Amino acid sequence: MGIRTVFTDHSLFGFEDAASILTNKLLVGTLKNVDAVICVSHTGRENTVLRGELFEPDPQNTSKLVVRQNVYVIPNALIADDFKPVRPKPSDIITIVVLSRLAYRKGIDLLVATAPRICAAFPNVRFLIGGDGPKLIDLLQMREKHLLQDRIELLGPVRHSDVVSVLHQGAIFMNTSLTESFGIAILEAACAGLYVVSTRVGGVPEILPKDMISFAEPEEDDVFRAISEAISIISAGTHDPQKAHERVKTFYDWKDVAARTEKVYDAVIKSPQIDLYERMRRTMHLGPFAGPIYTIILIVDCIFFLFLEWWMPREDIDYVRVHWNPTKLTQVPSHPLLDPDSSQTECSLLASARRKRKTRVCFCYPLNSDVS
Repeated sequence: MGIRTVFTDHSLFGFEDAASILTNKLLVGTLKNVDAVICVSHTGRENTVLRGELFEPDPQNTSKLVVRQNVYVIPNALIADDFKPVRPKPSDIITIVVLSRLAYRKGIDLLVATAPRICAAFPNVRFLIGGDGPKLIDLLQMREKHLLQDRIELLGPVRHSDVVSVLHQGAIFMNTSLTESFGIAILEAACAGLYVVSTRVGGVPEILPKDMISFAEPEEDDVFRAISEAISIISAGTHDPQKAHERVKTFYDWKDVAARTEKVYDAVIKSPQIDLYERMRRTMHLGPFAGPIYTIILIVDCIFFLFLEWWMPREDIDYVRVHWNPTKLTQVPSHPLLDPDSSQTECSLLASARRKRKTRVCFCYPLNSDVS
């Protein structure tokens, strides 16, 4: 329909199974006419380029294909101040934290295989596992089989607001994923001061420096080796949680990520719009079967859009034109609207607005307001 579009991909997918083949074919059709693509890692970029066939003729040699220029890599980020490390309590116990969805692609089978070996080899090690999923039953069976109820604690689902408190209980963060485009959980754990052990998959090697993480191949013996290496580092006291936090704080900052993302959107807005004929030509290149189907869908969408233009002309639509001025607005941490017991006038108005579904209430406060 000619609407400027930026596609952001956070996942890795395969090429062999039937589901991946179908999904990738749909992705090719979807990305034919997007204006830009953002991936969270270079590995993710390669995966998306191959899956979406994001190639174009080389300007210097038209018989050669090169990756499209509008495919960008912008990593995730985090608010480092939310993951400040705490001074560990004096103890001989080393806690390994696992926070993950308990599913096959997260490598829970590796965790099930290595956890008993680690507990047997290191009597001062315990596991703290948070998450839910189909592999939870495997963890429960493993714990029962090896009588490790006092060494392996299963927390179940962990709310995001409780993640920091769980991380503060550990010294090592363990990730056994079989595929990972970026791994924000690894970044959060490292920022909280934990030493990281992870499988060398996907975009994980791009996240942290080598001295902050121990890598393992997705094999039982190598995961055991990497955990043993991490336990030695923690026992020797060579890992400084505070220094790790300060380093991560400089690596990933939301201001930098937002600025880079904004440049992509600005470039898309300034780029020439793709006309209907060009969009149809690109869509027909999907193949003798998928090409015509996608082209018909494209034409039907455009006809429906023209009908909407006739039925409700854009001249009759009121546009919201707001010029954002960040100097006039501020976040108020404590506000009467957030207090259910408040009897302030604002709360009364809000309650009235909820009863009258057509009523909308908006409260604006100046930067130096005394609202508390």
